[in-house]
Amino acid sequence: MKKALTLLPLMLALAGVCTVTRAQEAKGGDAGRGAQKAAMCIGCHGITGYQASFPEVYKVPKISGQGAKYLSAALDAYRKGDRKHPSMRAIAASLTDQDIADLSAYYEQHGKTGAAELPEAKLPDALKDKLTACIACHGPTFSKPLDPTYPRLAGQHADYLYAALKGYATDGNPHIGRANAVMRGQLVVEADGKKKLNFTNDELRQVSKWLASLPGELKTVEQSRLR
Repeated sequence: MKKALTLLPLMLALAGVCTVTRAQEAKGGDAGRGAQKAAMCIGCHGITGYQASFPEVYKVPKISGQGAKYLSAALDAYRKGDRKHPSMRAIAASLTDQDIADLSAYYEQHGKTGAAELPEAKLPDALKDKLTACIACHGPTFSKPLDPTYPRLAGQHADYLYAALKGYATDGNPHIGRANAVMRGQLVVEADGKKKLNFTNDELRQVSKWLASLPGELKTVEQSRLR
């Protein structure tokens, strides 16, 4: 039970819900306008299996079908530097609040097909004590979160989820890391000037791989820059 409760704030922090951002407050996101602004996103997020090589090697996240309010929060975190990633920060810094709202609205509906309801996730026995509490926030399918500012996690790339989790425990790297007090408190214990991780890398990999194995609404939609 203790481990189950420990992972709940971990998943909450993935959603970036500690603060209300300017992008979250933007009104009137328009998917049509977002489609006209998405050219800068297509080169990475519009290619199936595209893998980033800097600052870490992992598949770029699937964003088509992700919740608009979560995408807005994530982009604003890159813009402010709370999420460190050179390319994403440069892109986010060029966006206005309206741009972020429009892009988020576009990718939320991008590639949706009106598929049938997803089945409830069957928690694996080895991880049940860690994942049960997470259902309260992300829903029984891990694709319909309780709050729209929480991310949809089912079907996301495992290596991306793993890199994201590790980022909250990373210090002193100008290119890697995510500032979030809740995540930091769950991943790291600091005493006598020493840092100790609450989760092993193997435990983080297990959680990431299981979430990636679930059927979900997230996808990569192949797109050409010459639309």
